[in-house]
Amino acid sequence: MSVFGRMAEVAEPNMGGIVTALEFQKGNKERVNVYLDGAYAFGLPAVIAATHLRRGQVLSDAEIATLQALDEQERAYEQALRFLRYRPRSRAEVERYLQRKRFAEEVITRVMTRLQDAGYLDDEAFARFWVENRQHFRPRSRRALSVELRRKGVEQDIVHEVVSEQDDEEAAWQAVEARLSRWSALSQEQLLRKLGDFLARRGFHYETIRAVCRRARQALRTDDIMNDS
Repeated sequence: MSVFGRMAEVAEPNMGGIVTALEFQKGNKERVNVYLDGAYAFGLPAVIAATHLRRGQVLSDAEIATLQALDEQERAYEQALRFLRYRPRSRAEVERYLQRKRFAEEVITRVMTRLQDAGYLDDEAFARFWVENRQHFRPRSRRALSVELRRKGVEQDIVHEVVSEQDDEEAAWQAVEARLSRWSALSQEQLLRKLGDFLARRGFHYETIRAVCRRARQALRTDDIMNDS
């Protein structure tokens, strides 16, 4: 079955006609202007025009509607690729983005399938990227990571699998280690309060915070001994 048979939709009435010219748009060789019966009718991506159109071809209203639906699908796909260019995204992030751009649900469904088939969507890979990036630049607890990933639409089983591999105490230590030199002049009470507040904001539990405070005190004592020697 042809693409016209698969995607026929209601067209704007009386648009049909004979394709009399196909011309690249000025300044944009990726799109083509389609002329019917000697008059400009609509624009299309060049790849769609090359695949589905030829001069002298007779187009019905339904066939034109199908071509325009393909055009919308191609625009949605290109916008999704641009959205993915900056960093990996979850499936839900991409779907929400296309919804905000007001693409039709049928178009979004087709684009999501196309992205999936092309290997652009992988929620487990996205979750691992997110956790690794967070732990490198802004370490936080498994609980906080889980909340972030769920908000991004990642399924709970994937979140659990990826986040459970993380060591909360090590993440908490990474979060504070570089800051200890700035806090070395604080009293022990002030230091513990500072550490506790800082780590609590990043979602760490009390037991983890207490363990990291012990490590911090030991690290500062070691520094004092080294400086005095």
